Amino acid sequence: MSRITLSHYLIQQQREDRICAELRFLVEVVARAVKAIGNAVGKGGLTNSLGEAGGENVQGEVQKKLDVIANDILLEANEWGGHLAAMASEEMDLPHQIPNRYPKGEFLLLFDPLDGSSNIDVNISVGTIFSVLRCPEQASATAEIGEEAFLQAGSQQLVAGYAVYGAATQLVLTVGSGVQAFTLDRETGSFVLTSESMRVPEDTKEYAINASNARWWEAPVQRYIGELVAGKSGAREKDFNMRWVGSMVADVHRILTRGGIFMYPKDTKDPTKPGKLRLMYEANPMAMIIEQAGGAATTGYQRILDVQPEKLHQRVPVILGSKNEVERVTAYHQS
Repeated sequence: MSRITLSHYLIQQQREDRICAELRFLVEVVARAVKAIGNAVGKGGLTNSLGEAGGENVQGEVQKKLDVIANDILLEANEWGGHLAAMASEEMDLPHQIPNRYPKGEFLLLFDPLDGSSNIDVNISVGTIFSVLRCPEQASATAEIGEEAFLQAGSQQLVAGYAVYGAATQLVLTVGSGVQAFTLDRETGSFVLTSESMRVPEDTKEYAINASNARWWEAPVQRYIGELVAGKSGAREKDFNMRWVGSMVADVHRILTRGGIFMYPKDTKDPTKPGKLRLMYEANPMAMIIEQAGGAATTGYQRILDVQPEKLHQRVPVILGSKNEVERVTAYHQS
């Protein structure tokens, strides 16, 4: 039986009118960039690419050398093809304009070029997260695409995906018709379909949360985690296991593969920040993927994909994964 490659899958989606030719090309270009980033990550210290880059991103976080490398790879791969109106990255303050020497398209690409980069130096899995929006007509008619063009609710995403650079390089993708996972065959250079129509189990015994923040959690989260920690002797009458990698891609990939709930809730550690994770680059793409796989994703107070962005680098609380557990902790917030 012949193997289904990413290109084969995308062509089939185009034939079934789920995506257009330009969107297919865009995803293929992102996949090529992912392979290049995976190669850079895999070489590690061999190319002097580990450690800090000597600067900070717009969120005030120290940039790693590979943050900058991954960001440049995605920009250079995608700016010339004629399918994008502009790009936005977690690592850049303002949208990246398509150079005048290249044609412009109708789509917007958003990405976190290297999620979990704080783990690079200790060789823990990191990844790339991306999503695609359609550029509003009024914005596409202007010479420069401003931040406001990107401020669309996550429900408007056309494509969402992530790559995880682990023992194998995998690309997980949704074009709005379920979630598929492709594994990079390093001998042929092709992404091959290895998991089709992925589903998140509705119930789980695993949870992922940064327990070092426990003293700053709000009451609903304190209540929920307290029940899980109590195990069989508590209200839930069963034991739960905690798993925490500290790389959102790795934690969500585990949940997508075998179930669980991932939480980076609102807390009082820094009252000026409503959450830790970025709505446009992390929460929205992951929420679309999880929902397409039968799971749920909320801020605790509302569905993530219904949040109307107010700024490009907005942060939100994130609770996603197995549907029944997400609904339980969301109910605690709403009560």
